[in-house]
Amino acid sequence: MLRSVEQRRVPGSQVDPRVTELRSAVSRLRRRLAAHPVEFRDRSIAEEELAALAGLAAGDHPEIPALRRSLLVVAGAIGSVSALGEGVHELRAAVDLFGPSPRG
Repeated sequence: MLRSVEQRRVPGSQVDPRVTELRSAVSRLRRRLAAHPVEFRDRSIAEEELAALAGLAAGDHPEIPALRRSLLVVAGAIGSVSALGEGVHELRAAVDLFGPSPRG
């Protein structure tokens, strides 16, 4: 997993490693959510927002404010579903690769 905003493209690579990590984190959480057997109130919201995040991650330069907004929506929609907590944490770490939250 990438750990720093300072990490840049690998020579010869065309994709920013932060974008690659974001794509992976979104994909993992989408799979975990799809496999989660229990229905919960805001599941469809989480699924829709993860699809939006996948769309943002499809580009080479995702909009950071949009990433942060989507992260908040996903975290709020998933709420306290502990089985998905690790995936939300991984998603946040991937978003944080683009820079710390403006609030610190």
